[in-house]
Amino acid sequence: DGLVVSEKMKSSNIDVKIPKSELEAEEKGAEEERPREPDSNILDVSSDYPRDKHISIQRHLADLEKLADLREDERKPCPLCPEEKFKACYSHKLHRHLQNLHWKVSVEFEGYRMCICHLSCRPVKPNLVGDQTLSKMGAHYHCIICSATIVRRTDMIGHINRHVNKGETESRFITVRAPKSPYEVMKESATDVQVLPNHSTPQKTDSYFNPKMKLNRQLIFCALAVLAGERKPIECLDAFGATGIMGLQWAKHLRSSVKVTINDCNENSVTMIKENCHLNKMKVKLNIREEDNDETVGNGEENGDTIEVTKMDANVVMHLRSFDFIHLDPFGTSVNYLDSAFRNVRNLGIVSLTSTDISSLYAKAQHVALRHYGCNIVRTEYYKELAARTVIAAVTRAAARCNKGIEVLLAVALEHSVLVVVRVLRGPTPADDSAKKVRYLIHCQWCEERVFQKEGNMVEENPYQQLPCDCHGSMPGKTAVLLGPLWSGALFNTGFLRRMLVEAVQYGLDEAQPLLKTLVCEAECTTLKHFSTHSPGDENKQEECGVYIRTPNASAESCLVHGKRKSEEVLRGAVKRQRAEHSAEHPPFYYNIHRHSIKGMNMPKLNKFLSYLSEAGYRVSRTHFDPMGVRTNAPLVQFKTVLMKYSAPTYVGAQAEGSVHLPGEIQVRQEIPAAAANKVEAAELAEDDKSGVTAAMLTQSYPTHCAAD
Repeated sequence: DGLVVSEKMKSSNIDVKIPKSELEAEEKGAEEERPREPDSNILDVSSDYPRDKHISIQRHLADLEKLADLREDERKPCPLCPEEKFKACYSHKLHRHLQNLHWKVSVEFEGYRMCICHLSCRPVKPNLVGDQTLSKMGAHYHCIICSATIVRRTDMIGHINRHVNKGETESRFITVRAPKSPYEVMKESATDVQVLPNHSTPQKTDSYFNPKMKLNRQLIFCALAVLAGERKPIECLDAFGATGIMGLQWAKHLRSSVKVTINDCNENSVTMIKENCHLNKMKVKLNIREEDNDETVGNGEENGDTIEVTKMDANVVMHLRSFDFIHLDPFGTSVNYLDSAFRNVRNLGIVSLTSTDISSLYAKAQHVALRHYGCNIVRTEYYKELAARTVIAAVTRAAARCNKGIEVLLAVALEHSVLVVVRVLRGPTPADDSAKKVRYLIHCQWCEERVFQKEGNMVEENPYQQLPCDCHGSMPGKTAVLLGPLWSGALFNTGFLRRMLVEAVQYGLDEAQPLLKTLVCEAECTTLKHFSTHSPGDENKQEECGVYIRTPNASAESCLVHGKRKSEEVLRGAVKRQRAEHSAEHPPFYYNIHRHSIKGMNMPKLNKFLSYLSEAGYRVSRTHFDPMGVRTNAPLVQFKTVLMKYSAPTYVGAQAEGSVHLPGEIQVRQEIPAAAANKVEAAELAEDDKSGVTAAMLTQSYPTHCAAD
């Protein structure tokens, strides 16, 4: 039952085929039967070659050489090249040709090699004259799965990856016995979802699930839980559902407090979202026209758990309907969806967006940041906060175009994304106030000192005067660059973060709690040891601006009346009072202690350095943007002065001079800047002259004098 090689093999334009009898024998497990010895005109194919594949697809180089039937005394043509391209030659030359021109540039998939083919399998376009015989034969690859012909190797690799992402790893022309399910079931926050085997590989056409974004999903859930505590029920939208994990968590934990809508424009993703809803015993509402055909899974006890699944473009669904909470998490930048998000979002609603285009936001592709965000940025020590302020500036401009202002509740730079959560304030006055906070930043490229440009439209003669440093006077050329436009306001809302922390504790979100504590300390610009989670909840909520706030003497119904102008006026009045009471925002940006450390000196521990800065009268805190960053209102000159004051030299020989173990005022005196040190030394010389010690004697015995001192 072998395959007889026909005369066409000489032209090498054949396909390798195996009859059904051998396939059936393999499926029944007839491995004990010894195959017959092949004749000289029978092609030997390995038994693990399961399906019909092109001649260019082989497991080993020896299998490819068997097709050529190499013999030392005869000339043989290449089985993958026409005679016009490669003439018949002896075995040693043909072996090198197969190895270097076909095997080394092959594409590997599950043990098989898809070698490059030069035969006339692919239709070739005619030349300009119209003569097709004179046109060049193009090299190409044959897909092992769908038998497609692809020219470039990189395109072939991407073609195979797309098959794998869709779960297609078998030939679609052969029926496969008992195929396994292409999905895997993963669990996160008591929610089960079906995902593809390569769920962590982002593709624009396939569902994407990244377990590393769990912290991002928990922060968004806490923000939604805080909003659900203010008014019920709220309509929330997950504009890019993918697997639907985020919307399922909202509906499963918040129950009747939310009306969840999960949207995706990909049909495969919508199908997966419906299956995941059934997996978690949720009712699925397809759309308005198919409302009568709702499917219910479960025993009917949970009648309020209904999720609406839509298949639309994200801009379309946000134009058609109004929502209280919108989350945007596209593949890359989210600037293309901001106008639609702010057009119909309700007053005092929340818009959260996750930007994963960190190559442009982190100044690795500056031209892309200029194209997407209209912002000029460079790589700095505070590049993560710069990325967050770039995104917020784009959000502010989009909201202002819809006569809406924003209040930033949260801005976090995680491992592979930037998360921004803002509250929407309807009206031209909040829009103008927010637009005024978008300003340019003056950044010194020598010392990395930075300051926001002053408000106003007048051109200054010397903008370098706004920088606290004097690098422009001491360094040649232009030392500063203009970055922006950026958001110059606060990045955090203390009251909202504290309420998020309460929700994280209530729902047992352990990963979000440490980050939220750090954010609260960063928002208040205080150290962690001064942070207390047992502060009165009502007082903490009073710190929040622009939102519905409960007070001990007023009920929720008396504080907020939906649909009335008076309630908005009361809220705006409360906002002004609270801003007057709580006007001290956290300082913008931070300094990296390693970036500004002194060469040859051992800097103090970070927590001790924070206490030193605090004792000097400055506000200090750590920042989540940088584990070695210090957020402070101290200028860079004072920052370096305190750092030098409490640093010790690393040179071992210097310990004998008494500059390492000297405590108190003596150590401070020896480690102050050079100008101050000269004054102290002059004062010491004057005192020693009074006591009868000459300057020459002091110079000779200076190390001993310091050690004894």
